[in-house]
Amino acid sequence: MERVTIDVVSDVVCPWCYLGKARLELAIAEVQGEVGVDVNWRPYQLDPDASSTGTDYRTHLINKLGGAERLDEMQDTLRQHGREIGIRFRFENIKVRANTLDAHRLLHWAGIEGREIQDRVATALFKAHFEDGANVADRDVLIGIAEQCGLDPAVITNLLASDADKAKILDEIEAARQMGVNGVPFLIFDGQYAVSGAQLPEVLAEALRDIARMKAEARKGMI
Repeated sequence: MERVTIDVVSDVVCPWCYLGKARLELAIAEVQGEVGVDVNWRPYQLDPDASSTGTDYRTHLINKLGGAERLDEMQDTLRQHGREIGIRFRFENIKVRANTLDAHRLLHWAGIEGREIQDRVATALFKAHFEDGANVADRDVLIGIAEQCGLDPAVITNLLASDADKAKILDEIEAARQMGVNGVPFLIFDGQYAVSGAQLPEVLAEALRDIARMKAEARKGMI
């Protein structure tokens, strides 16, 4: 069975990224037994100017999108898409516009422990922000998520109190921008093929099958 690696460039305060994660999981389940899939979570910041304490979430989005009506329409659309796959977007619970640099550091450290733990942390961060209304810039929130997902809270506390891996995360974000990523989610398959946006599960499943087929054919050609 061929294996495909997907690097998911995303931000934990991006609702389409949360939706995209759930859809990707459905796609992976659909090709189980046909294609092996390894997922790595890569950082991006939609709002790098947000403070660590956060400023008003709704006001910021109204200004960014050009009005309350447009924001409400977008959020209603996301609620509908979310309900279809088990996500309960509760935008009314989100109070602050959070800086996600520390959340991305936590995801990076989780990735060092393994893809399964990193994926667990990614899910917990999305849920904390979009369903619980937690401030994912708050270090106590991040430490709680780390512990919940099986990481050592004392180690994470010390790392968050330092500048560990800040430069690395910022460099990765800049590299993504230089590569042409200007919106997320952005999925890179085997470092060669890119898919932008929260694509439907069947689209992603077919992409996985196509790439696995090409890899198998290329392998046969080398024999």
